[in-house]
Amino acid sequence: MYDCTIVGGQIITPSGPVAADVALVEGSIAAIGHGLAGERVIDASGCYLLPGGVDPHVHLQLALGGLVSTDSFASGTIAAACGGTTTIVDFADPQPGQSMADALAARRAEADGQVAVDYGLHMTIPTWHAQSAERLAELPAMVAEGCATFKLYQAYARMELDDISLYRALAGVAKAGGGVVLHSETGPLLDHLRGEAVAADHTGAIWHERTRPARLEATAIHRAAEIAHLTGCPVHIFHVGCAEGVAEIVTARQRGVAISGESCPHYLLLTAEEHLGGPEGNLYICAPPLRAGADQSALWRALADGGLDLISTDHCPWTRREKMQRSFAQVPGGVPGIEGRLSLIHHFGVNGGHISLARWVELCCTAPARLMGLARKGSLLPGYDADVVIFDPKQEQTISADTLHEAADWTPFDGMTVSGWPRTVLLRGKVIVQDGEFVGTIGHGRFVKRTAQG
Repeated sequence: MYDCTIVGGQIITPSGPVAADVALVEGSIAAIGHGLAGERVIDASGCYLLPGGVDPHVHLQLALGGLVSTDSFASGTIAAACGGTTTIVDFADPQPGQSMADALAARRAEADGQVAVDYGLHMTIPTWHAQSAERLAELPAMVAEGCATFKLYQAYARMELDDISLYRALAGVAKAGGGVVLHSETGPLLDHLRGEAVAADHTGAIWHERTRPARLEATAIHRAAEIAHLTGCPVHIFHVGCAEGVAEIVTARQRGVAISGESCPHYLLLTAEEHLGGPEGNLYICAPPLRAGADQSALWRALADGGLDLISTDHCPWTRREKMQRSFAQVPGGVPGIEGRLSLIHHFGVNGGHISLARWVELCCTAPARLMGLARKGSLLPGYDADVVIFDPKQEQTISADTLHEAADWTPFDGMTVSGWPRTVLLRGKVIVQDGEFVGTIGHGRFVKRTAQG
């Protein structure tokens, strides 16, 4: 007899829904079949069974310019769990003079004992590390510690890498057996355009989008793809928001570049028009910026046909007060979104006719686990961790700051009503969400060592 069986649900497999039971033993999936007996039985009648969501791009308690992002590791992972995400990947950001090993240890000290779901970390390679042979020599040790993906930037002062530094970093990561995740925009020129706008007293939020042209996002992706190909390093492009960026990823892949890409719910459901209408437009400032409706259509098509590989959230929450700055150039970038991802994509993607149920699970669970080297995550198969979401496709939920577990006092998806919400969530066989509420234990989540990108 198994420890637990989940019965009566439909497993969302790569070929579609299949009625079957799932048996769990000691935190792992032991069997899938019919008539499986368990000491404990969970009834999933009328619901979908899917692997725990994997969000490979979040920023919890991120220190930035004297502020700290609103969600702590505790509050952010509780919100993730309630939304059906059981594994996140955050970042370790080395400071000047700090080794990667020390940065990893410091970040783990912040997260361990505080996380409600499992987590991994990307290691950032900032400007000062990319230009140091001594620091780049630390890369193999980070891969050995399970921090096998490295965050690079082509934008932001003190973080951005010119083409030579990008080449050095990519070559070092490739030699170490790791992979790169990339923020791809033409940073120095964007800084100049922003400065011109501010000098002309263009301070409204819409100027954030106007000073970050889509073609400059796309050309940055093009350059990075060619440099990655030259070094033999796999590269994953974060937060793609424009049609031109999608096109660069697709054509690079056709040229033989080992490249993948993601988008986020806010690019799929919101446009730059959110910036219009006064100070409230500041709330939606993120980078790359929100674009137009035509870009949304291109993103949905790419997600359906494989042009893009996964959906993350880039969850980076700030309070309404922190966002209410006089000029767009002073607003901390980022929006919250860690909790609603599965349900938003189910409602607007699956119910909206853009993607299939199987593709929904691939984008939010399976592909993120595979590409980020999470060997036991992202699939409902024997031997995998018993991370299971019992998802009620008929449950309606109106999203608001009051209904979410995120710490921010606003949400970019306020007022959206979705059909489909997680009813029960298990992490390694333990129920952590029941009837939409967190019933788990802070600290039950653990650090997961990852291999190079799959």
